Amino acid sequence: MNIAPLSTEPLGLLAGLLPEGSLLTRDEDLARYSRDWSGDHFGRPLAVARPSSVEEVSALMALCHRERIPVVPQGGLTGLVGAAVATDGRELVLSLERMNRILSVNPIDYAITVEAGCILEDAKRAADEANCLLPITFGAQGSCRIGGNVATNAGGFNVLRYGMTRDLVLGLQVVLADGRIWDGLRTLRKDNRGYDLKQLFVGSEGTLGVVTAAALKLFPKPTQIETALVGLRSIEDAMALYARARRECSDLLTAFELILRRGIEISLNARSDLGDPLSQPYPVYVLIEAGAGGRVDLRKILEDFFADASDLIGDGIIASSRAQGERLWLYREVMVEMQGRGGRYLRTDVSVPISKLAAFVRDALTDIDIRLPDALAVTYGHVGDGNIHMNVVPPEGMEATAVDRLFHEAEALIFGALDRHGGSISAEHGIGRVKQHAFLERADPVGLDIAGKLKQMLDPRHILSDGRILLPGKAE
Repeated sequence: MNIAPLSTEPLGLLAGLLPEGSLLTRDEDLARYSRDWSGDHFGRPLAVARPSSVEEVSALMALCHRERIPVVPQGGLTGLVGAAVATDGRELVLSLERMNRILSVNPIDYAITVEAGCILEDAKRAADEANCLLPITFGAQGSCRIGGNVATNAGGFNVLRYGMTRDLVLGLQVVLADGRIWDGLRTLRKDNRGYDLKQLFVGSEGTLGVVTAAALKLFPKPTQIETALVGLRSIEDAMALYARARRECSDLLTAFELILRRGIEISLNARSDLGDPLSQPYPVYVLIEAGAGGRVDLRKILEDFFADASDLIGDGIIASSRAQGERLWLYREVMVEMQGRGGRYLRTDVSVPISKLAAFVRDALTDIDIRLPDALAVTYGHVGDGNIHMNVVPPEGMEATAVDRLFHEAEALIFGALDRHGGSISAEHGIGRVKQHAFLERADPVGLDIAGKLKQMLDPRHILSDGRILLPGKAE
């Protein structure tokens, strides 16, 4: 859909609808709503609406539907695929930041209910105070918001044990494109009354409705956490170690993170206080974390497991304290933060069947080394769910158009290897605009037809995040 620039009349209608101070129109106020976490995607909003209740969201969407004002819902702007960034000057940003209340925490139901603008870290803290665990965990948790986690089906470090956000959603409240409110905000664990409508909106990236509140599963808070870092000779050995760990450590594993040596070296170069973690360098490292309640001797389980796996492990360390465990996580966190050295780099977020992970990484890295020998491929990922981040850093000083060509070729090589191994081009980050072409090239025609009809039914005027995931639609 080609959206013509809007006149000032819709702004007047919006300003008359919302309480004073809820509609931002000045350039200096719009700036922080104009660029996402990656820094690569920019779009100045037509204006920013900041409702503080579901009733205000409903009235806002009813007006936008009637007046055909395009809208893009926005949470913490921590996305990486351009889904929540406005089309420059043409879309109204609907920010959920004022709807940030924690509505309830129930340690018997093991459920938390929050408004969509609640920051993930705040929700995790509220769960912790009730001696519970909200397991969604990743680097942006201090900025991202629950509505965005739901809309993108966020993953993170703990998917191995607890699943994606989709697996944690018990209920949702959603405002549809025409302003109607669907109330599915329940904490029932079993509800088999027909279609599971809430799952339509999980991972929909704001294209089908505006999530305004969510009820999420909680879990017992672990009283023990053990962290270890081990060095191995190959990715194949890391996968063999993972298979043993799943059998012998059962469901106590919460994280099993793969880091290749290049990633460790990035952390060592960035932080002088981080020494080489083991007695000698290894081609492959695995960061392992497990959690348990008080009646399990978790440390002994890990020590016995590592002793039995000595044929695979070259060297390793089990943290002696929580502080040392957090220091081991620094090798991964610093690597992620510093891999681009403050400049541009290609981010990929892919997944393959776990059994094919080693072969995929070998194939993709070999292709990059042969075709793009000057580029630096940084590889790490969540082994337990088959999710690999294979990022590509260009040589220093490369001209911008050459960087663009390098990124295009590198992505084609990675996606080509991915196709050969039956993988997905997006494991966590979603499709948005950035991955739309690659997604549509690979999409099943029947699935694409169903998706298009769902969009047409729920948003017939194509005012909600149009042009994300699917191509821009034809409005009624």
